[in-house]
Amino acid sequence: MPGEVITPIGIEQRRQVDARTQEYLEYAGRELGRDFATITVSFDLSGRSAGMYCVHGDNRVIRYNPWLFARYFEDSLRTTVPHEAAHYIADILYGIHSIRPHGPEWRSIMQLFSAEPRACGNYDLEGIPVRRQRRFDYACSCRSHELTTVRHRRVQHQRMKYICRYCKGALVYIGELT
Repeated sequence: MPGEVITPIGIEQRRQVDARTQEYLEYAGRELGRDFATITVSFDLSGRSAGMYCVHGDNRVIRYNPWLFARYFEDSLRTTVPHEAAHYIADILYGIHSIRPHGPEWRSIMQLFSAEPRACGNYDLEGIPVRRQRRFDYACSCRSHELTTVRHRRVQHQRMKYICRYCKGALVYIGELT
């Protein structure tokens, strides 16, 4: 419905998602003859992504978007949960920096889960909080470019210089876009 604001999933549904995530890890462990440690699951993701597997040093966490799960609960259990669990399993088996995120190793785990190895979902985001990044106008000698806030700040703090892939000219700041 237009104008409807989605409420994030509650405690009971969060428990179901957490339990389903752990079930995939247990299943993979049985099928692959190996134990996979329980992973922390959080529901702090917002925006366009339904889920995200994160690694920070030795800490691993699967983050889920509670607003997208609220709108598409059954679909998310069927697609997003195995997707993120497969990232975790692939990381443990092969090392996160040794494989492509949605490469053959990840796809084989998705097939083990009998889940479609799709890289991303296509959800209607009406009523779901989505952060929109500001864009900044840059130009080279052949065309104009839009950089996100993160890239713009890197240029401004002289940590990064971006080069046009066509003319190989440096991008120069023009102004902020709306």
